[in-house]
Amino acid sequence: MLPSESTTPISHAMNSNSSFSVMKRYRNGEIWDFENEMAVTIDRQVILGLDGGTTSTVCVCMPILPFKDPLPDPLPVLARATAGCSNHNSVGETAARETLEQVMADALAKSNSNRFAVQAVCLAVSGVNHPKDQQRILNWLRDIFPSHVRLYVQNDSVAALASGTLGKLQGCVLIAGTGTIAYGFAEDGREARAAGAGPILGDWGSGYGIAAQALTAVVRAYDGRGPQTNLTTSMLQKLGLSSPDELIGWTYIDPSWARIAALVPVVVSCAEAGDQVANKILHDSVEELALSVKAVVQRLSLCGEDGDGPFPLVMVGGVLEANKRWDIGKEVIKCISRDYPGAIPIHPKVEPAVGAALLAWNFLMTESQN
Repeated sequence: MLPSESTTPISHAMNSNSSFSVMKRYRNGEIWDFENEMAVTIDRQVILGLDGGTTSTVCVCMPILPFKDPLPDPLPVLARATAGCSNHNSVGETAARETLEQVMADALAKSNSNRFAVQAVCLAVSGVNHPKDQQRILNWLRDIFPSHVRLYVQNDSVAALASGTLGKLQGCVLIAGTGTIAYGFAEDGREARAAGAGPILGDWGSGYGIAAQALTAVVRAYDGRGPQTNLTTSMLQKLGLSSPDELIGWTYIDPSWARIAALVPVVVSCAEAGDQVANKILHDSVEELALSVKAVVQRLSLCGEDGDGPFPLVMVGGVLEANKRWDIGKEVIKCISRDYPGAIPIHPKVEPAVGAALLAWNFLMTESQN
């Protein structure tokens, strides 16, 4: 059973708990002013799950559920907060941290909770590609939360996987949104990834990759290096431009990844209308996305020794959503299944931020059993 809940001003709670008095005050202390001004539920223990991507950042606050009971359906979410990009490779370290801290504070404020009520935090953030990235963020988080809080930092793809497996790290996830990555875990804990290196190093198959190739095709058609394409008229109309020459200024005045990726629907519409150039871009993207998954499956032997073993394949991201006739996600699954028929596609019922919270919950449960 979880402890009963009561409501009291946070100032009283902070004075009565020495853990708060020794907690370091982060430089953005004003973000947490709500803890001194509002009544909060202090006896309810909560966890925070955060999914930070190139386009947006989402944080959910959930109560800690009893470890012995099955997970309820639907899962209880006390509060949800959103913010912009938190990928430090895209917006810089300072802006990314400010976004992460603000969205966590907003989620706690909306749930009438405070930092002392938090038992675990799982940050799943794009751009976390190395143990040094994880350690840097962990050190920063320790300056924000009391010492009793368990802290976990993962790549955002891990939370996406957990959103489809309800917190279990086994199988493979394919994310195809603004960026793309395939990430997998074997039952013995081994992990592997493919792609996810950003647009400069070739995130082909991502929203950015698809749209960037389409813009390039328009320029090539205009100067005679490539075939004519309906993408020209459609792109110019979408952007309110009169000539392909103007694409240069439009692109470089703000080359942010999400801004470029937002043009994917134009490419899909042209492909559905029969444009050969647009169709080739999408077909090539399907091959690239499938190749990323196949690389992870092969490295981890997720399909077993005979190559036919079942494994969960979690599919996440706007690029993989079905359109009128062009269903990129369906085509990717077909391509993967030709080599690995045991792939079990899963389209998560909960968002990755909830997956991050479930990861924290599973980590706590495992630690309580040891």
